[in-house]
Amino acid sequence: MSIEGHVMPRQSISFTRPSSEWLRQKVDVEGEYRSNSEAVNDLIRKAREIEGIRRRLIQAEKSGFTDQTGEEIRAEIREEMRCDGELQDQRRRKGGS
Repeated sequence: MSIEGHVMPRQSISFTRPSSEWLRQKVDVEGEYRSNSEAVNDLIRKAREIEGIRRRLIQAEKSGFTDQTGEEIRAEIREEMRCDGELQDQRRRKGGS
């Protein structure tokens, strides 16, 4: 499997029943994602984004100040992730080209 010319490593993972049912609901019933892999990759991307936001907020808190709002920090992290190829344009994910 590849995305934009990048070969993605395959992995096999197991889910608890509630997680498996949630995933099935998102993919098969609601159609929010085209595949289990897409859903899991999106969840990982979101977790990484949250980690980046937390890291920045902790740094700002320790330094005693920041002139950025939480939304500005989040937008900056998203842009960095986009530049690093870790974040895809969300408009392309569902029903896009």
